[in-house]
Amino acid sequence: MRIGLFAVGRLKAGPEKDLAARYLDRFAKAGPAIGLEAGRVAEVAESRASNAETRKREEAGLLDRALPDGAVLILLDERGKALGSESFASLLGSYRDAGKRDVMIAIGGADGLDPALHDRADAVLCLGKMTWPHQVVRILIAEQLYRAVTILSGHPYHRA
Repeated sequence: MRIGLFAVGRLKAGPEKDLAARYLDRFAKAGPAIGLEAGRVAEVAESRASNAETRKREEAGLLDRALPDGAVLILLDERGKALGSESFASLLGSYRDAGKRDVMIAIGGADGLDPALHDRADAVLCLGKMTWPHQVVRILIAEQLYRAVTILSGHPYHRA
């Protein structure tokens, strides 16, 4: 199963991009042994529309174009459900075991994600109740993808 990331906003060169890339590379190397592959990272520019609702709608349209047919859609949103690492790994494992081919994890723009995306999402998750900069969210989700692989494969990286 391919797991891709969709992000409104681009990571510029620097330590945040390097750290996110390090965890995505670890995920890409370790995942295939348990049926998880690194999909593409789709970065799109933030909408320049004059109001938040239009910006969210335009950004949702970009996600629609990046979303593979039949893909599982996981939104990252501060109002989503908080999962522990084991539960996140289990969620990914359940999609894989159900024969899903693609999962897209979406990180919205500064205004959040369009309500229409929430309606069609398979899961809406948060990385805690605090608000995080998008650069940090990229690092956190990249690390959790790698951690999920280690949990699902029984590797000692994850210690409870």
